[in-house]
Amino acid sequence: MSENASARPLATFEEFWPFYVGQHSKEGTRALHFAGTTAGLAWLLAAAAFRRPHFLVHALVSAYGLAWVGHFFIEKNRPATFTYPLWSLEGDFRMYALMWQGKMSAEIERLRAGASAEKTAAGPRRPDATS
Repeated sequence: MSENASARPLATFEEFWPFYVGQHSKEGTRALHFAGTTAGLAWLLAAAAFRRPHFLVHALVSAYGLAWVGHFFIEKNRPATFTYPLWSLEGDFRMYALMWQGKMSAEIERLRAGASAEKTAAGPRRPDATS
């Protein structure tokens, strides 16, 4: 699940999703993403409701700021936004929806089980095996 995004370019969002979830393996990181997305959406609504375009800056700073704190200080990884900005945004909203529904833990387990099954199916690699 924690596939290295630089190993090979990911071609679809569905390929990206397990990588994205792996980048958010710690609950604290996901909590900061949830808080940042909630604050960002609140700022977007306030910008529209009060016709204050400068609130959009607050939306970006709160959403990305909290998320990046989670990555740099809790997860200790590089945010997926730097490599896959649009898929990262889509992933954040998918994760946000799953957290609201109380289904994110089940999604993490589903992806871990799938990754474990893939490793088992591939079998052990012998050091002297040639490819």
